[in-house]
Amino acid sequence: MDISIIIFLSSGLFLGWSLGANDAANVFGTAVGSRMIRFGTAALICSIMVILGAVISGAGASHTLGSLGQITAMGGAFTVALSAALTVYLMTKWGLPVSTGQAIVGAIIGWNLFSHTETDSAVLTKIVTTWMVCPLLSFVTAIMLYKLLAGIINQTRPGLFALDNWTRIGLLLAGAFGSYSLGANNIANVMGVFVPSAPFATKFILGVEFTAVMQLFLLGGIAISVGVYTYSKRVMMTVGDSLIPMTPLTAFVVVMSHSIVLFLFSSQGLSDLLANNGLPTIPLVPVSSSQAVIGAVIGVGMLKRLPIQWATLGRVVTGWCFTPIIAALGCWLCLYFVQNIFSVAVI
Repeated sequence: MDISIIIFLSSGLFLGWSLGANDAANVFGTAVGSRMIRFGTAALICSIMVILGAVISGAGASHTLGSLGQITAMGGAFTVALSAALTVYLMTKWGLPVSTGQAIVGAIIGWNLFSHTETDSAVLTKIVTTWMVCPLLSFVTAIMLYKLLAGIINQTRPGLFALDNWTRIGLLLAGAFGSYSLGANNIANVMGVFVPSAPFATKFILGVEFTAVMQLFLLGGIAISVGVYTYSKRVMMTVGDSLIPMTPLTAFVVVMSHSIVLFLFSSQGLSDLLANNGLPTIPLVPVSSSQAVIGAVIGVGMLKRLPIQWATLGRVVTGWCFTPIIAALGCWLCLYFVQNIFSVAVI
């Protein structure tokens, strides 16, 4: 592979590493932190399923980002991904919560402003709407799922040993499903901006077509997996130890609700099925894994009448509001320097 291609893709790979290092905690953090599942097992399952989700189901959500801004120059795609990655890094350093999806959307809008490209208001409205719908949908899903499982447990009354085994298996399955959904939905944040300028030729491996986009998403999935293995253990342990004490059942409900919501916003097959039956479709948009988790946690917390730190929630929402603004301004400045100082075409 040409070294120049790796250089241009490096910002997206860095963004993928950051996503793997942080968002894997949303999938396996509680299970690993409570020592229900070993980190090595969680990392292996997460890495495999993230890559499969990215390659098999990642195209759906990326089309929406492509509609928001068609970045056909590799220099522009590099700068947009770099701006989003730097925004995530800076917001994290400042102690503010951050969404990778909001950062990449803000960076694309910055590119549109710099290139005098009109931002499609309908697409932008669809994306922003999902930022509000995602935690609400996860909130409702968590309540329904908790009531369902609690009812089943009350009816069957399994012993403690059996319940522990069921919970361990459930957390493994929920983590695998969540990892697949994370790869399918969030690979658009990592590599979506590179799709119009994907520098690969279609290949056939064992008779199976391996498109340029699939190759691009494979690299992004690998970057996420590297983030899982190299840095996510500390984040997982922090999440598991610092959250309000939850039962294994609550942990399973939170992870599964988060996973279901991410899958809904990335499944092309489900969207086609709804459309073919004349039903409203769910927009294929990359949504925030953290937003989905927070929505589920609040749902279970309110259902069980647990104390909720509303001040902390306000700080989280503030971080979400500032992320796309900072990313847009930062991207505009970065594009100016890349084009005028380094003489690299960004448009």
